[in-house]
Amino acid sequence: QVQLVESGGGLVQAGGSLRLSCVVPTGTFNRYAMGWFRQAPGKEREFVAGMSRLGLMTRYTDSVKGRFTISRGNAKNTLSLQMNSLKPEDTAVYYCARYASAVVGDENQVDQWGQGTQVTVSS
Repeated sequence: QVQLVESGGGLVQAGGSLRLSCVVPTGTFNRYAMGWFRQAPGKEREFVAGMSRLGLMTRYTDSVKGRFTISRGNAKNTLSLQMNSLKPEDTAVYYCARYASAVVGDENQVDQWGQGTQVTVSS
């Protein structure tokens, strides 16, 4: 069982920034596409951003385009999500995810999840 460990969540005012990080065990990170999902209270989990195995292709949900940036440091086995211009509607638990493939696909192609980190944006 691969263990994904997230950090960086917290409370921030609208317009502020946060940076989420996810550390993946050595030996598995650069074989797979990675992504971030989120789940707000009372809502289904949704895709936020994803990056292919070598970082050549990225994908974002429309609501975060231009505000969030996904990146990966293959040398450090770390996936990051830089979140700028945060809005109250970004409030959610954010999950790091590993796809069972080299490219970003549907949620059902995720085979490993982190424990989640809370992001709260106050108005």
